[in-house]
Amino acid sequence: MAFQLDNIKTKNHGNNSAIDTSSILDKEIISFKKAFSNKTKEDLYTELSVLLKAGIHIKDAIQLIKNSTKKNKTQSILQSIIDDIVTGKSLSESIKTKKEFSNYEYYSLKIAEETGSTEKITMQLGNFYFRKNEQRKQLINAITYPSIILSTAILVVIFMLQFVVPMFEDIFKQQHVELPSVTIFVVNASAFIKSYGWIIIMIILLLFISRQFINKKEWYKKAKAIIISKIPFIGNFVKTVYLSQFTQAISLLSASKIPIVNSVGLVKEMIDFQPLTSALIIVEEQLLKGKLLSNALSEHKLFDAKMIALVKVAEETNKTEDMFERLNSQYNTKVLQHSKMLSTIMEPIIIMFVGLFVGFILIAMYLPMFKLSTILG
Repeated sequence: MAFQLDNIKTKNHGNNSAIDTSSILDKEIISFKKAFSNKTKEDLYTELSVLLKAGIHIKDAIQLIKNSTKKNKTQSILQSIIDDIVTGKSLSESIKTKKEFSNYEYYSLKIAEETGSTEKITMQLGNFYFRKNEQRKQLINAITYPSIILSTAILVVIFMLQFVVPMFEDIFKQQHVELPSVTIFVVNASAFIKSYGWIIIMIILLLFISRQFINKKEWYKKAKAIIISKIPFIGNFVKTVYLSQFTQAISLLSASKIPIVNSVGLVKEMIDFQPLTSALIIVEEQLLKGKLLSNALSEHKLFDAKMIALVKVAEETNKTEDMFERLNSQYNTKVLQHSKMLSTIMEPIIIMFVGLFVGFILIAMYLPMFKLSTILG
């Protein structure tokens, strides 16, 4: 998103200092599936904060952002918000009725409006979605190259089983060579690929297509989380990403003066990671019974000892916001380190497995050739 400030009437706050708009002139990148992706929200809240700081009325600010948006569905949602504001609704009341926005955003903006800190909270929301987007990019960057190598390796193995192995098999049949067990295994694998390969491909495509329909099912979320957590390196990396989002959200909600039990309830609705969501449901219940947050977190393996210790200190010193901000900074650093480590470690591991698979097939094919050459010799 980008907008023009020309010909807009602003409130006079007696401050003519220049506004730094360099961070809001970047082009918007929007997921084709969502009118309000996390990237869109990052730009929306960041730009809204800058415009409010300039003294522009909130309706005019949203109008400017709408005019700079090219996506029709996004424009429609922003226009709906503008219409609500014209009828006397607040920004928080407007987004509450729209499914594109979470309760997390609603309560943050509601508290901001009640305390007169909308400019500050919108900037914090922009920072929240900025970090969330950065973590997503780091996750994608960390697994993209290894995924490409792994996909290439699978295609190479399938090609060998589909085309190369049958050529050797024909030679062995013509010469009536007795095949060793390892060669029989590879030949049977080749026959299976030739017979059921297209069925396997259709099943994979069907699962990929149906993913968008089952993505919100609880059993699917649980199964996906279990599978991801079992993958070496990647499981720990994904866990760290979501813990970083958790600590950042609690820090932001604490800054908005939202009670910790309400904060946990809001965060569990906005983070889409089943192990963390399940843990926060139990934590919320224990908080309602009067338990301290540090004690409630300590009963779940998902939260490490360092977090629990710092949360305990935060409770004793009443520095929840500062302590969770510190935790968030630490987790962000770990996410960056893990992403670099993933890209460094996964590449040689995958290459090694590719070599083993290809070598296994070649050995299986050449063993009978050696035996054949002995017979012919």
